[in-house]
Amino acid sequence: MRFFDCNTYVGLPMNPPPGQPARPGVSAQELLAAMDRAGIEKALVWHVAQRDYDPLAGNELLAEAIAGHDRLAGCWTLLPPQCRELGDLDEWLARAAAAGVRAFRAFGQENRYLLRGEALGDVLSRLAAGRRPLILSVGKEWQALYDLLGEFPELTVILADLDCWGTDRYFRPLIERYPNVCVEISGYILDGGIEAFVGDYGAGRMLFGSGFPAAYHGGMMLALAHAEISEQDKQAIAAGNLDRLLGEVGP
Repeated sequence: MRFFDCNTYVGLPMNPPPGQPARPGVSAQELLAAMDRAGIEKALVWHVAQRDYDPLAGNELLAEAIAGHDRLAGCWTLLPPQCRELGDLDEWLARAAAAGVRAFRAFGQENRYLLRGEALGDVLSRLAAGRRPLILSVGKEWQALYDLLGEFPELTVILADLDCWGTDRYFRPLIERYPNVCVEISGYILDGGIEAFVGDYGAGRMLFGSGFPAAYHGGMMLALAHAEISEQDKQAIAAGNLDRLLGEVGP
């Protein structure tokens, strides 16, 4: 199978994820070497400085890190435009596209803002209009996510880092109501979960992600390879769905 990882980062975290050992930072070159070892063709990447240090500085660090690497596409992180940090939004989005950015992330709690239309409305309207995916590490923010999608039902959202204890009761209502919501599988460690999701909704709304370097590449690669679904559905989840989503991104 071809694999296109939608959830991986570069840089050195300020603190290791809860319950996980401290690990060294990963450069773009080290990420590519790990991808080669695992057999992953491409990755959609963010920089940990976007969350842990400064969002705009992290965006620039990401642009520098992935420059010249055709196998790496980038994610920039959002800020509310009211503080004038982003400047002209159309120019900011054009700079993002020129830097190889194909999707966006939002770290509201860490960057001190709310995931609401009052704060992000102008930015999210442009993302929705251009079918630019927004990747959200949900954590405990389900209520905020429900509110956000109620305001922006056309937004393309990828739910990332799902809890391994099973979050279907949280995300399935969103899958059924909002046609542009997808889930990535790096944390979806549920016996029969992939098969049940594909059986109920088809394979087109599920994406492969590893969570590397906080997690290992091979775990969910193995789970997907041995899932009791068709080879066509496996390939869609492994790479095809993300290829399609990014191919739909407009100007």
